[in-house]
Order: sequence, then structure tokens, then C-alpha cells
Amino acid sequence: MSKLHVDSITKSFNERKILQDIYIGCETGQVIGLLGRNGSGKSTLLKIISGTEHGDTQFIRCDNKILRTIPNRKNRISYLPQDLFLPKYIKIKNLIPLFCNQRNTELLFTSEFVQPFLHEKPKNLSKGEQRIIETLMIIYSEADFILLDEPFHSLSPKVTEELKKNIHQESAYKGFIISDHNFKDVMDISGLIYLLSEGHLKQIKDLSELQRYNYIPKSI
Repeated sequence: MSKLHVDSITKSFNERKILQDIYIGCETGQVIGLLGRNGSGKSTLLKIISGTEHGDTQFIRCDNKILRTIPNRKNRISYLPQDLFLPKYIKIKNLIPLFCNQRNTELLFTSEFVQPFLHEKPKNLSKGEQRIIETLMIIYSEADFILLDEPFHSLSPKVTEELKKNIHQESAYKGFIISDHNFKDVMDISGLIYLLSEGHLKQIKDLSELQRYNYIPKSI
């Protein structure tokens, strides 16, 4: 079992404190859901954990290794950002092995959501098609911990359910932190739920607590 320890995360923009002394821990075998309104700092927190952005203060450790740089995170953390990231002019079949080991490469080569596009380049795919492929590549990448930012955005219910199934399968070996505005899907797949509000993380047990914090209407 591997453990990801994220502590003392603070971040401000133009004197506005977005993140205030954030702590979150994740172990392999665990799926954590991260909820919050637009602008609450969810993406910023995931970027800091991934190493693509720096906090004003931060302490991030995986097992006994303190993670200070992006190279430190190789094979430890993989991150799906909100924006599309695949190079536009390289065929999908050549991109998958850059992220996945041989076993998972072969698995994705036979996936019904990937196989039709193996000989295509991302520039020829729709945003939705690119998003599905990117998300699967990160889920099956060589890393102990997977950070997913809006993996279900604009996807059909069928595709969303398939991604949730893949996350559940891979969570036997990996730890996941997932942020998405489709909170019901996040709650369905996650063992622990946190709400990021006013710079702080609050552990959530059920819908009533989300209503109490005014994240969702009380009519739901």
C-alpha cells in the first residue's frame, strides 16, 4: 500500500486566499471525491498536488519521498487537467504507450472507446472523443495516484458509467482523487467525499450536508 500525504497547502491570488492550510491524504485502494463551486480552488489544489502549480506553502509526500518537482512525481502521480492535452499530430496508437505499460496499452487498444481511433490524430477527433481517450490513458497510466479534474464533463451517461467502472477496477491498485461538477457521479464512485468551501476542506457524509453548506438546493 502506498500513501499520498498532502499538507499545509495555501494559495492566494491577488490577496484572496483560495486555499487555507489544506490537508488531504489518499491511499492506494481509495477513491476520494472533491466537490466545490466554480472558483473554489479545486483545480488549483489538484495542480499543486500534480506539481504543475506551486502553492504559497505546501508539503507533499508519497510514502517516504517528499515531492518537490514534477520529475519526483513520475510513476507516482498522474493528472488529468480540465483542458485537452494530447499532442494534435501524433496518432493515438503512438500516444498510449507513452502513458501505459504494455499490459494496459494492449487493454486500451481493444477498448470500444479507443479502438476506432487508434490510427487517428487528436486534431481529427471531437473534444468529447479526445476527452474519453485522455481520461482512460490517465486512469491506466503508470502511477500509484490518479488525479482527475472534470473527467465526466459533457460525456454521455453510457460513457460516464464506463469510466466509473474503469476507475473502480483500477482503484484496487491505485488511489484516486476526483473532482467533477456531476456530484452524483462523484459520490457514487467515491469512498470519501470532501467539499472545498471558503478555502477549507469539509468532509461530507451525505446530500443533507451538501445542502447545509448551500452546495446544492434543498429541493434535491
